[in-house]
Amino acid sequence: MAEKRDYYDVLGVKKNATKDEIKSAYRKLAKKYHPDNKDTGSETKFKEVQAAYDILYDDQKRSTYDQFGHAAFEQAGAGNPGGANPFQQGFGANGEGFDFGDIFNSFFGGGTSRRQTNTTGPRRGNDVVMRVKVNFMDAVKGRDIKISINVDEQCSACHGTGARSPKDIKTCPTCGGRGYVRAQRRTLFGTMESQEVCPNCGGTGKIITDKCPACGGKGYIRKKKDVTVHILAGINEGQQIRVSGLGERGANGGPNGDLYVEVVINSHPLFKRDGNDIHIEVPLDFVDAALGTTLDIPTVYGDVTLNIPAGTQPGQILRMKGQGIKDLRSGKPGNQYVHLLVKVPTSLTKEQKNILESFKAASDSKDSFFTKFKKAFKN
Repeated sequence: MAEKRDYYDVLGVKKNATKDEIKSAYRKLAKKYHPDNKDTGSETKFKEVQAAYDILYDDQKRSTYDQFGHAAFEQAGAGNPGGANPFQQGFGANGEGFDFGDIFNSFFGGGTSRRQTNTTGPRRGNDVVMRVKVNFMDAVKGRDIKISINVDEQCSACHGTGARSPKDIKTCPTCGGRGYVRAQRRTLFGTMESQEVCPNCGGTGKIITDKCPACGGKGYIRKKKDVTVHILAGINEGQQIRVSGLGERGANGGPNGDLYVEVVINSHPLFKRDGNDIHIEVPLDFVDAALGTTLDIPTVYGDVTLNIPAGTQPGQILRMKGQGIKDLRSGKPGNQYVHLLVKVPTSLTKEQKNILESFKAASDSKDSFFTKFKKAFKN
């Protein structure tokens, strides 16, 4: 027999994991490996995850396992230590836990026999998220963009019923119009009764004897639509814009879900955004840094004059109040921060050299920056 894996490794948690962390890891893995999950289901891994949870979530069993390992539970049965029914609400130490029906609801269409879902009533479709890229300045100032999307619209011929006429809609004989059937499954933990979508009617509770020729009995027609979406001025990366009714189609006459357009903003070669503030690096001649000057600085709204004080140092940051991005809700603008990059020329003309030599000669060497630097060490 293959050696059993450490239960902490099975759940992917640390030895000092809290009960909430253990529960969260278990829920994810139970959904992933449940045999009814067609994509990632694995009966072997599901049993392993269940066994690990039953031990680690119970404080007393966990303490015993930490001390003696798997050997402490070999007589109790590795699959279901203690013989508890894992499908009841409140399993685990001191009756703590969660409703396992929440997990099986996604697989069985309604969970255990304690829950009954109205599968035949109108159901709203799921929402859909679509990401779109917009230019930096479009996000700052706002604009309308057009996107193409495939959407399911109710068939105008049958009004969503999928039948040629109302008399062609009959009650499903398999489920009696309920839309679900009862099923029993034998599992490692015993027989479990579940509620599943009716295989004959697909959960509608109705069958169609003569399908609508316009939609082929589907009740909807898939169309490609061009939709105009307004990008709000000041919108930021990751924020979403809701477009009503363009999500996944509803069921049994229910409305479509909504489309959420998530904004991805392209970078700008000069401006860097930080919330509602803008940062920009601006080169500055060393003479202008020493003497001071005025510059027309680019902002997201156009050039704005900025006073550069005399004696400006490399890397100094000046604030341009109110020249940032306007807040999406309040309309209050952020600021723009100008990072000054003082530039020293790499080549000089003879005249420029003479001027700088004169400047150096007129300066007291005792007051040079390097002299002050060396004096700090001597002191």
